Amino acid sequence: MKRAALIGDPVTHSLSPVMHNAAFAAMGIDATYELWPTSLAELPGRVRSIDPRGILGVNVTVPHKQAVMPLCDDLSETARRIGAVNTLILNDGWITGDNTDAYGFTRTLYTVRDGSLAGNALILGAGGAARGVAVALVEAGAPAVTIVNRTRSRADALVETLRDAGVAGIGALDWDALPRSVGDVGVFVNATSIGWHGDEMPVERHVIDVLNPECVVIDLTYRDTALLRTVRERGLVATDGLPMLIHQGARALELWTGRQPPVDVMTRAVLDEQARRAA
Repeated sequence: MKRAALIGDPVTHSLSPVMHNAAFAAMGIDATYELWPTSLAELPGRVRSIDPRGILGVNVTVPHKQAVMPLCDDLSETARRIGAVNTLILNDGWITGDNTDAYGFTRTLYTVRDGSLAGNALILGAGGAARGVAVALVEAGAPAVTIVNRTRSRADALVETLRDAGVAGIGALDWDALPRSVGDVGVFVNATSIGWHGDEMPVERHVIDVLNPECVVIDLTYRDTALLRTVRERGLVATDGLPMLIHQGARALELWTGRQPPVDVMTRAVLDEQARRAA
């Protein structure tokens, strides 16, 4: 039996094992997906220990998406542009770092609005999640992508990193300027950790009130947050981060196996597991 795994810290909450194991069963692949909790100090040894004879592939999550890059033998062009790795592809002992986050977000756009954009895009947060989202939005044709973070210097640093990687059309904005700047936004993304627990909002209500009616709101959390409920009350189209999770996972599985994964099976497995955890 082959193994696949998720490296991160922490990983106990992850939905990836349920999603991938359901796909393995549906595809007739004799493999199991495991969680490998790994600290930053343990990361180099963990990567060196990966044996391609028994490992199908490996995913990488926070906080190691950037730290794992120099541990790879090669990087895909996508990983270089995003500046982060979430998928390790094994080929005769050679480890290629790739990134499927941008793909997952692009597919999410198609689930809510056929991939079309109604205007500029704005991303709340300047952490690892924002990287893949920003690249996906630029590649999807957003006229401008603005990154907003409470600490402006972090947004500026991410913009500079992406520009250095050849990603154009990216800018940063002061947090206090949000209410005056969201009127022409067609895609509004919460890439912060606010909303994962409790009912805290990542922005004040008056910011939501001035979003244009055609704006799509995407919260990268995996739950029905206060942000999503508030924008839906206004009649805006909104979705959580589950489609992105599922599609980035499906793309990783395709890279490992060369086969098209059963996205419907993976989706049902994730939804069933969420319902079980909520019961």
